[in-house]
Amino acid sequence: MLIRSLSPSKLKKLLLPLSLSPCTHTAPIPNSLPPILDRIPYTQNPAKTLIPHFLFRNFCTPSKIQSLPLSRDGNFEEVTSNVICPGCGVTMQDSAPKQPGHFIKPSIKSPNYRERINKNPIADEPEISVSLKRGLLNEVVECENQENLENTVEKIEKPVVCARCHSLRHYGKVKDPSVENLLPDFDFDHTVGRRLMSSSGARAVVLMVVDASDFDGSFPRKVARLVSRIIEENSRAWKEGKSGNVPRMVLVVTKIDLLPSSLSPTRLEHWVRTRAREGGAVKLTSVHMVSAVRDWGVKNLVDDVVGLAGPRGHIWAVGAQNAGKSTLINAIGKCFGGKVTHLTEAPVPGTTLGILRVEGVLPGNAKLFDTPGLLHPHQISTRLNRDEQKLVHISKELRPRTYRIKVGHSVHIGGLMRLDVEELSVDSVYVTVWASPLIPLHMGRTENVSTMLEEHFGRQLQPPIGEGRVEELGKWLKREFHVSGNSWDSSSVDIAASGLGWFAIGLKGEAKLGVWTYDGVDVIVRNGLLPNRSYNFEVAGFTVSEIVSKADRSSNKQRHNEKKRKLNDSAEKIAEPSTIDVASTTC
Repeated sequence: MLIRSLSPSKLKKLLLPLSLSPCTHTAPIPNSLPPILDRIPYTQNPAKTLIPHFLFRNFCTPSKIQSLPLSRDGNFEEVTSNVICPGCGVTMQDSAPKQPGHFIKPSIKSPNYRERINKNPIADEPEISVSLKRGLLNEVVECENQENLENTVEKIEKPVVCARCHSLRHYGKVKDPSVENLLPDFDFDHTVGRRLMSSSGARAVVLMVVDASDFDGSFPRKVARLVSRIIEENSRAWKEGKSGNVPRMVLVVTKIDLLPSSLSPTRLEHWVRTRAREGGAVKLTSVHMVSAVRDWGVKNLVDDVVGLAGPRGHIWAVGAQNAGKSTLINAIGKCFGGKVTHLTEAPVPGTTLGILRVEGVLPGNAKLFDTPGLLHPHQISTRLNRDEQKLVHISKELRPRTYRIKVGHSVHIGGLMRLDVEELSVDSVYVTVWASPLIPLHMGRTENVSTMLEEHFGRQLQPPIGEGRVEELGKWLKREFHVSGNSWDSSSVDIAASGLGWFAIGLKGEAKLGVWTYDGVDVIVRNGLLPNRSYNFEVAGFTVSEIVSKADRSSNKQRHNEKKRKLNDSAEKIAEPSTIDVASTTC
């Protein structure tokens, strides 16, 4: 009561003698209870002290600075003492700007801040009328303004998000990249897997979200095998009369708007089921092809999920980083008509940091959870920096770029992947590149690849951006593949690099191909996804690209400066003897 009745200045004088006395305060500064949210009561620890910890922040130096507790459990539990960022699921705190989850309390705005202005004219008269001068229209105008104010939509208060989400939403980049390394890896087995293994509890539905433009690279094989095993074990227990909660596994292929519109949906679904079965998903309940950006297939997905989950089920959205989970959940919330908090979306891997319970989406007591993206080190995109990821990221419908090449020629996809045609049973082969249009290509003789690596990697062939980045990405390794096809009209085999794109091979015969990329990147041979190729073939050399043009201008400017320097040096050498002759004559 004494502390509550004193003002801050008097309280400081009262506690000053205490702060001068020797003390060891080892309790960490509370970081999970921001003062802006009054709904969460402040809890003290009476076993350690009777005075709240924040009173010692300016008066007593802790004997040891402890790091902030970092977790990716998010707000799975209904009751939690932590404040969770509604955009990414990280625990929010306002005491350490260099720690994950930091946020800044927004300033209080006045009621008239950015108030909507009524732009309707008061009267159609060209001049101020006498009636208006007499004030006869005041009541009419006030009534009209009152009606306009009543008809305006109430402003929805924007939720407070962490500084990282704010930077991603408004600037498309992470505020402080060094903070990213402080977060622990998301352990799916510990956080979600152990809940799925429980033989009791709410019915579980696992939405495995996969990127259509990078299916094998983004497919969660470990999750697929784990969930399939749990389904088999719980199904066996249920048949034996034991308690067995059998989860449902739904495969959701997102970003189908990036695939060519000429692709048959039946062919795509058959191809997806085949690849999923080979990846370990042997117990699929259903498969859905959706585009969250264009709302394709979202309504059918929602109806299926609601029926599978029931009134009290738990739905888990699981997938690789940047596979489109948050974008899909936002589309589900919009389709269902619920007031769902907008999750942070950005073309940056690892946007979601913790488990995020999304409210107001599903009917009844069913709950939808967004999980952090699974880290797939075999994807080459995980090794790239932000600028290089922008080049690799596919944001528009894929377009084929086709070459007709013979033995002894190679095709480069930037400085990330190369295909060598080593042996052919026929005269030539069709090679179609499916990758981001921002990545430049090059086709030339295989005997010149060493020159390409030394002179053009990091320059004309990007990514990587910069010569020094080539060594940072790892060792350049070769893999050999023997492929065969039975048609010239379509591509029958794909050679895909995780996180980048793929070569589609079209031939009627057999071929021996060498594929080069960095060590640790998955290279997969599979049946052809997109059979069509371009009718206009690419020519030898570099493709038309802004990156190539910029690199050529820089190279030409460098050569021009070098030539100019040599001319100046030669002119100075010619002028030196004449100067000596004049001096000697004078003497």
